[in-house]
Amino acid sequence: MIKLYHAPISANSRRVWVALIEKNLPFELVQINLDGDHLEPEFVAMNPFHRIPVLVDGDFTVIESLAILDYLETKYPEPAMLPKDPKDLAVVKMVELVAINELMPALYPLSSEKMGWGIPEPEAIKKAQEKVNSVLAFFESLLDDRHFFGSTTVTYAECVAGTIVPLLSWIDVSIDGYPKIKAWCDRLISRPSWQQIQFTEADLAVYASRRQKFLEQSQA
Repeated sequence: MIKLYHAPISANSRRVWVALIEKNLPFELVQINLDGDHLEPEFVAMNPFHRIPVLVDGDFTVIESLAILDYLETKYPEPAMLPKDPKDLAVVKMVELVAINELMPALYPLSSEKMGWGIPEPEAIKKAQEKVNSVLAFFESLLDDRHFFGSTTVTYAECVAGTIVPLLSWIDVSIDGYPKIKAWCDRLISRPSWQQIQFTEADLAVYASRRQKFLEQSQA
């Protein structure tokens, strides 16, 4: 059986988690707490870079979430989660990469205070807000009359961006000015698969506290 080593509040982990559910694959979740579990010899043997997620499928181990998604799509092609049309495939890949390379880094200054990591400079917050709005406007432009990016069914664009965009409300970033994105987001979080991977603000607070203590002990 497939094993997914993950942390339940990690966007990197959750994109693989929800993909496994959407593909109707049997799997076992193994929780890795990022206050030390990721440094244990057993985990380091699977991923020497100490990061989640890690997917183990029989005797094969895959690290890095996008590599894991591509592996799943090739080995378990049904239901398909990547379009065949070149333009639609490009849309999905653009959403994946922009979500990871542009949107996620912009969230760190905006969530820093809530996570207990200090208060960032106002200029950093302003730039992060501008970047988030640029990403949302770009995503809005990619959605057509279909319910999902480049498809009538859920793709990896949803697994990647759809495990990040719904969190914007937690850091007081509104998506009301992007009606297509808002409808898309509402559509996703109502799906049983997305319901299964939800976490609470209390879960986030516990994670932040444990992670902060770990970092403090590591620096002592």
